[in-house]
Amino acid sequence: MRILGIDPGLRTTGFGVLDAPGGDQLSYVASGVIQTHAAELGDLPARLKLLFDGIRELSARYQPDVAVVEIVFVNVNPQATLLLGQARGACVTALVASDLPVAEYTALQMKQAVAGHGKAAKAQVQAMVQRLLRLSAAPRPDAADALGLAITHAHAGQALARLQQAGLTRTTTSMYRRR
Repeated sequence: MRILGIDPGLRTTGFGVLDAPGGDQLSYVASGVIQTHAAELGDLPARLKLLFDGIRELSARYQPDVAVVEIVFVNVNPQATLLLGQARGACVTALVASDLPVAEYTALQMKQAVAGHGKAAKAQVQAMVQRLLRLSAAPRPDAADALGLAITHAHAGQALARLQQAGLTRTTTSMYRRR
């Protein structure tokens, strides 16, 4: 299974691609960022289009089986939260338009899965992603978060799917698919 992780942001969106052939073995494929500073700061539609097009390009290039996107929570600044929500919406829309199922995890769930505790600092997530994927260097913070989401889904997603198939639990993640 190939997993595309997305850490949405209006200026910088991180991405990470992993192969999860089964078991605990994970294989790094690619990671990086989509930056929208080519558009003017106040031109929200142009920034959202850059994100949409960038996610579609990633989907076409890496042909993932599933995508994972971070769930956004309200923070201190409501305007920043609304802007981040729009960036996240552009990412999810691009993934669904690419016919990908989309799973969602919170930053807390990702940090718990990758670093062992939900309040892990960005540097801790970077170091653990580097270690888990046996990378020669730590990825950028946004890419590390995206890879962390993919790692989380590789481990938790498979277990949750098996439990759901057995009718034992409901997952807290959401799945979207274009019909």
